[in-house]
Amino acid sequence: MSTRSRGKGPSGGAGHRRRARSAAALTALFLGASLAVAVPGSASADAEDVTAARVDNPYVGATPYVNPDWSARAAAEPGGSAIADEPSFVWMDRIAAIEGTTAGRGLKEHLDTALDQGADLFQVVIYDLPGRDCSALASNGELGPTEIGRYKSEYIDPIAELLADPAYADLRIVALIEPDSLPNLVTNAGGTAGSTPECAVMKENGNYEKGVGYALSTLGDIPNVYNYVDAAHHGWLGWDTNFVPAAEQFKKAATTEGATVDDVHGFIVNTANYSVLKEPYLKITDSVNGTTVRQSKWVDWNYYVDELTFAQGLREELVRQGFDSGLGMLIDTARNGWGGDDRPTGPGPTTSVDAYVDGSRADRRIHAGNWCNQSGAGVGERPVTAPEPGIDAYVWAKPPGESDGSSEPIDNDEGKGFDRMCDPTYEGNGRNGFSLTGALPDSPVAGHWFSAQFQELLANAHPPLDGGGEPGGPGEDDTTAPTAPTGLKTTATSATTVSLSWTAATDDTGVTGYDVYRDGTRVGSTTTTAYADSGLTPGTAYTYTVRAKDAAGNVSPPSAALAATTDEGGGSTGALKVQYRTSDTSPTDNQIRMGLQVVNTGQNAVNLADVKLRYWFTPDGSSAVTSTCDWAQTGCGGVTHTVKQAGGSAPGASHYVEVGFASGSLAPGAATGEIQLRLNKADWSNFDESDDYSRSTSTGFTDHAKIGLYLGTALTWGTAP
Repeated sequence: MSTRSRGKGPSGGAGHRRRARSAAALTALFLGASLAVAVPGSASADAEDVTAARVDNPYVGATPYVNPDWSARAAAEPGGSAIADEPSFVWMDRIAAIEGTTAGRGLKEHLDTALDQGADLFQVVIYDLPGRDCSALASNGELGPTEIGRYKSEYIDPIAELLADPAYADLRIVALIEPDSLPNLVTNAGGTAGSTPECAVMKENGNYEKGVGYALSTLGDIPNVYNYVDAAHHGWLGWDTNFVPAAEQFKKAATTEGATVDDVHGFIVNTANYSVLKEPYLKITDSVNGTTVRQSKWVDWNYYVDELTFAQGLREELVRQGFDSGLGMLIDTARNGWGGDDRPTGPGPTTSVDAYVDGSRADRRIHAGNWCNQSGAGVGERPVTAPEPGIDAYVWAKPPGESDGSSEPIDNDEGKGFDRMCDPTYEGNGRNGFSLTGALPDSPVAGHWFSAQFQELLANAHPPLDGGGEPGGPGEDDTTAPTAPTGLKTTATSATTVSLSWTAATDDTGVTGYDVYRDGTRVGSTTTTAYADSGLTPGTAYTYTVRAKDAAGNVSPPSAALAATTDEGGGSTGALKVQYRTSDTSPTDNQIRMGLQVVNTGQNAVNLADVKLRYWFTPDGSSAVTSTCDWAQTGCGGVTHTVKQAGGSAPGASHYVEVGFASGSLAPGAATGEIQLRLNKADWSNFDESDDYSRSTSTGFTDHAKIGLYLGTALTWGTAP
């Protein structure tokens, strides 16, 4: 589809480095004043010291800055003290904000105050592009579409000079780069229902790309700055027509004006928006009476229903586009809690797909394209470090209580206009399906304090501010932890990978997932009973345990410990892993479609003719199954694929498609690129993939331990059924 809804944004060379991801980055540490300080290495302008100065995940072990200006306003509200000590980003939304205004202190004073607090992490939003936010008047900026010179010399350069001051060398500085700019070039500059003439101008003159590239390059040369680029949200870029083009647009901007992809430490999604973090009762693979949820009015053929799956899927695509494999994602959870009395306590009715989706979804907006001061919204997850694989942190980019825009025209000297999407009486436009806006009345200019919204955010917080369970929902009275997983065993090892499996735990309400620990540190999570731990050191002993968890957050005791040792390195086989994504989110149609690729994580080239992959499934009937290669980066002519009957009787694994390569060599650090495969039965009857052993619902490339990789006859990756 060519027209997509979108949410909107907020109010308000030398020394480039590669980023290597460590297991410690996946250790969950809650942010707050109680955290121990872990000061990074001293900053230096010398290029040789840049790599050492940066850490993998700047949030791990850090004490973040609490903005006293916002904290005082929050604490002055009834009940506001419950969140007044939470860390949030400081917005540099105009040139004057650098020196400070009557509404708040300047950047230097913020940095000095951070040192006084004993903080070692500072979060700042870089937000003043020429022609800023070309599709929303509420967050227009002060610079005209052609003023790229002023942006560089009067905005970015002074900020960079301050951040590079040696006085702040021990601060990890997280810079959020330009919300709502690059996504507008993808969706709102090409003649669709959401397009505007202003966005067409910015696409034509290239000043969004030049500005972002200059900011990345300039700030990226400062050793203790970590750049995270804004990447919109699932309700803006989650469609196939937007998803890959957006990743390509991000790559283009990150290689402009002297920037490289190594100037990008990560990306942030849901900045200043309301898209829910997780949908507890709704999955993109659900269907009602044969109709998939993607066909519902709310989902509208999107591939995602929440921000966590979108962030993880987008991360995989960005890596495929050439960004560092250690890329980290942030999710703004300041206002996406959607708690209160209107929050569902279970799945919706199955009378129709729309009834099911509308009754199930925690996101209670009228339309996913609504972005201004949303009625019914609540404070979301409090800031936390490394909560999920690939996610550096949940953060509060948009401080709760700061308006998205005025509900009627208000004169101001900040360049911010009146946008009808902030008017509760407005009946919408093409970007929100011509729906009511869902905006609160009587709102002030963007960035100004909005007490009524702050009070509503407190009342509708989820998780609730008192730490209680959701009324009537999972965990209200559930204090029973799952049993410990049993039968933990090694199913395969290579020089850099240990593949594990275990027997499922039990729980009174149901197990929702498992956390895997290596040497006492959480290294990943899974919803299955198998996990492949990669990126390990050859010839090294490790100890593993697994814990189960339920919907209420209860966590089991650890499993019995398992010792495992990786194979010795230096052989000719290398260390390979399989990455997978589903190309078809309906589990009950007449095709199985998937994308596969092999990645060489070792130090030696591998002969691809020796490599075979096995994807296990069940045909659900007696009709013969045929495999087809629809596309491969290396060409389908070099890919072999055969459907075979498996010898065992494991559930969901009566057959497998074996994929191989006619020839070729896979260099260290390289990937084969995507191979798009399709399976169908001779009579074109439907499959039921819901219980297939190797199927996953991930729509972005992820490591997949239930697809086997064989070198000759040896299983070196994954777990066979």
